[in-house]
Amino acid sequence: MTSTASAPSAVTTMRAIVQEGYGDADVLHPAERPLPRALRDDEVLVRVHAAGLDRGTWHLMTGTPYAVRLAMGLRRPRQPVPGLDLAGTVAAVGSAVTRFAVGDEVYGIGTGTFAELALAKEGKLAARPASLSPVQAATVPVSGITALQAVCDLARVRAGQRVLVTGASGGVGSYAVQLAVAAGAEVTGVCSAGKADLVRSLGATHVLDYRSDDFAAGPHRFDVIIDIAGNASISRLRRALTPTGTAVLVGGEGAGRITGMSRQLRGLVVSLFTRQRLTMRVPKERAADLERLTALIDSGQVTPSVGTTYSLERAPEAMRELVAGNVRGKVAITI
Repeated sequence: MTSTASAPSAVTTMRAIVQEGYGDADVLHPAERPLPRALRDDEVLVRVHAAGLDRGTWHLMTGTPYAVRLAMGLRRPRQPVPGLDLAGTVAAVGSAVTRFAVGDEVYGIGTGTFAELALAKEGKLAARPASLSPVQAATVPVSGITALQAVCDLARVRAGQRVLVTGASGGVGSYAVQLAVAAGAEVTGVCSAGKADLVRSLGATHVLDYRSDDFAAGPHRFDVIIDIAGNASISRLRRALTPTGTAVLVGGEGAGRITGMSRQLRGLVVSLFTRQRLTMRVPKERAADLERLTALIDSGQVTPSVGTTYSLERAPEAMRELVAGNVRGKVAITI
């Protein structure tokens, strides 16, 4: 539990967003919090410049699906400060950390990142891409890794394929569209009509309005579907796929309040009896994937789509906008 440096001893508290229970955005409020606990050997203390807001943080805030509470706390979250994405400066490192030193600019996934200081495992951080500001970098980790694993590792998208991305204007979707385009695919994005311009700017050849266009009713079938919106039935996804196509089920908002995986599990069972492949992503948070994203960012193939930026104190407002579906791309919280 030693570290090579620490926050100034005279400072005992930090600004943060706190939640004492599960619920909607009203449970979030600004507060002064004690500094993070002492570093473990493999941890890094980061002075947070910006944090990203994603659906994962919403799940942890609401405590749904209820299986989340088994890991996070039954009645209230054991970690009262929300937030996963971060970009900032290394303030201290654990005794076993070798990849970073105090003063390095990093981005990645931590715990309690809606605060001035946050802890992160060394293996979930990477050097911040030189071409990105902290605000841009903070919107990459959770959503970018999710999209990378779905598009490149599970679907194995390749040149010439027809790819459909639902929820294409959101945090994960904005990266999934760009990654599929970078692989040489012809991409169709599904979003609201008001966000069609954003999805086209990301490289999508076609854009469908989820309110009026049925992606399963068109004359063409898709080789790959990256289903992020999370509310399409298994049968509808299968109708939209080619006979040997692949659907990666990323979104889980409509997949049950107990485990949040009922639709994904049905897809796995169906895959046993058809040539179509319906699969799901098991979250893996790895520095190696951040470094893959950094290479794509540095080459210009992927650019963070940053929506509205909010100050730390306005994080509850940012969450309300995310829940209302008003977010374009990914929201950043500045600290």
